[in-house]
Amino acid sequence: MPAELARLITKSTEDRLPAKDDVVLRKLRSLIAEGAWANDRRLPPERELALTLGVSRSDLRKALAILEAEGQIWRHVGKGTFVGTRPIDALFDVSAIANQTNPAEVLRTRLILEPQAARLAALYATPAQISEMRACLARTRSAETFQQYVHWDSRLHQVIGEATRNRLLTGLLDVLSAVRRAVVWGRLREKESPRTDNPSLVEHKRIVDAIENRESEAAAVAMHDHLERVERVLLPKPYWP
Repeated sequence: MPAELARLITKSTEDRLPAKDDVVLRKLRSLIAEGAWANDRRLPPERELALTLGVSRSDLRKALAILEAEGQIWRHVGKGTFVGTRPIDALFDVSAIANQTNPAEVLRTRLILEPQAARLAALYATPAQISEMRACLARTRSAETFQQYVHWDSRLHQVIGEATRNRLLTGLLDVLSAVRRAVVWGRLREKESPRTDNPSLVEHKRIVDAIENRESEAAAVAMHDHLERVERVLLPKPYWP
């Protein structure tokens, strides 16, 4: 289903929601944006979540159905409900790809895909997704270790991908992110340390500002400039374009 059609269907469904259902939906979106389930990305069982929110399981299921249609959550029979888009690792052998590629190819592929993702995110990002991007910015700024910085940096880029409302593109970006973790951070020195003068902090804010202001071209340019600088920091000169 085209992203625009999905958006219109979702909006139409929300317009018909009773007020109490809308409250449940807002509560869930707020919890997702705040990273309530950031550790394993899995929501509590329906009975427990309904009790926590003080709502009926029927009202909870209606809200979850809308979030699933938007691509904000996905369900795995027998395992539960998870935040984010459904992974597509079954279609890709990440470790096999990682063994056949290199940091230069990973970064060059990011330069191809992620500026376009930022462009789409500026058109389709929800207020909840923008709030989560802002939360990621704050957490990268407050990171005390390199691992914490990388975690929230990766999550920021992931949310931007999810905001495209293009599930295929989001899936490809998820695979790219998994390969990046295996190849780039596994083989290169930690040159992007979590320090207050890290240029990425300013670059990330520029990207999110453009997305929030619905400036699609500016968002794409900001993402391209950010990734191009990261490429120059992480790779020796022979790899540069």
